[in-house]
Amino acid sequence: MPNTSALQILQSTSLPDVVRDEIVQLIRNGRYAPGAKIGEEELADRLGVSRGPIREAFRSLEEAGLVKSSKNRGVFVRELTVDEARELYVVRGSLDELIGRLVAPRITEAQVAELRHMVDDMEISFAARDIDAYYPRDMAFHDRIAQFADNAKLLDIYRRVVNEMYLVRLQSIQRAGGLLVSNHEHRSIVDALTSHDKEAAALVMGQHVMCAFQRVASLLTAPR
Repeated sequence: MPNTSALQILQSTSLPDVVRDEIVQLIRNGRYAPGAKIGEEELADRLGVSRGPIREAFRSLEEAGLVKSSKNRGVFVRELTVDEARELYVVRGSLDELIGRLVAPRITEAQVAELRHMVDDMEISFAARDIDAYYPRDMAFHDRIAQFADNAKLLDIYRRVVNEMYLVRLQSIQRAGGLLVSNHEHRSIVDALTSHDKEAAALVMGQHVMCAFQRVASLLTAPR
């Protein structure tokens, strides 16, 4: 089957949305670090589009909390304070608790097996001290659990929060090289979901998020 053409993509997705997704990837890949200015002209040249769709994409990204517009100065990748990061982690923790309550009673053996396989893959990355491989697998693991809740609105809200939290990860790498965390917390999450005890799953998943905040908070305050 041939690859989806650019024309087909644009027929199903608006150009500003395509541009927005490209900017998000550039931020995630470290092309634009937290606090960095995103040049409108440079970006237009890079993506081969006019400035109109870029400005629309900037507005969407500002609403999503990923960039910040400064009058007469331009658009910058948002840089989060420790207090802003804490607020995000509190929201994320509450979402994870809800997801745990929804998923635990209904999770299937096949889904459990899939999660255990993902945890095993993270273990390989952890053993190799490969943070570039570990973190995407970590994100995919949590996103998959959110998908198992089978609630499209919840998944959309969850992903918006996770996208904003990506800035915290980038800042931790920028300041202290990032952080690899033992996989035992992920195994505990799978065990709790497997038990079908929704309150146990909610507790373990919420605690995992807040423990993660304690770890990154020390990195956000580390000297550059």
